[in-house]
Amino acid sequence: MITQTEVRSISHNAVWKQNPTVVQILGMCPTLAMTTTLVNGTSLGLATALVMACSGGCVALLRSFVPNELRNPVFILIIAAAVTILDLAMNAYLHALYNVLGIFIPLIVTNCIVLARSEAFASKNGVAQSTLDGFMMGIGGTVVLAVLGGLREIIGKGTLFSGVDLVFGAAAKSWVLHLVPADLNYQFLFVVLPPGAFIGLGFLVAGKAALDRRADAARRRAEEAAAGGSEVQAA
Repeated sequence: MITQTEVRSISHNAVWKQNPTVVQILGMCPTLAMTTTLVNGTSLGLATALVMACSGGCVALLRSFVPNELRNPVFILIIAAAVTILDLAMNAYLHALYNVLGIFIPLIVTNCIVLARSEAFASKNGVAQSTLDGFMMGIGGTVVLAVLGGLREIIGKGTLFSGVDLVFGAAAKSWVLHLVPADLNYQFLFVVLPPGAFIGLGFLVAGKAALDRRADAARRRAEEAAAGGSEVQAA
């Protein structure tokens, strides 16, 4: 069983404290390549989250049967099996999106964070905890991919939710928001290209660091205030 305290701790650690993208700086290739739009970034992030949840649970379930010298090959085999299932499912049911994401679906196998969490967490914890950790790590990455993709899409193309019809069908084309009139053919190419991804990610990393510093400062002030109150009461 998994307790509510464990759920909160694992979720906070995965989504914020050890976010795979803006803290551990892992998986940079798909992060920079597939965040041209909100839909692309979110889709790849959710695909990675599903793989991490499945592989984490399977690794935790089988860890006692795997010899230490074979851990990495077996873990990679489990991850590859999960990615293959996802790849075939997307090809069958989300073929248009599958074509857009292309090689980055199979490349989830080589994403450092997937194997790293299998080795660092799933190989030492229970099935429920490992499944949750894998999923929340993926969700943490998805949030960053979605924010970065949305910002690049807005600034670079003047739209939001472009390509949503790849997921929900042709009827969803009306969901696309044109923040800049479509007849202007607006495009800020620098933001759409990889340099824009590097700069955007840098701002997100800096923003998280700034928020962490503010939170630490607020916590220190609260501790100092509490300590001062205790001294006054003791006196």
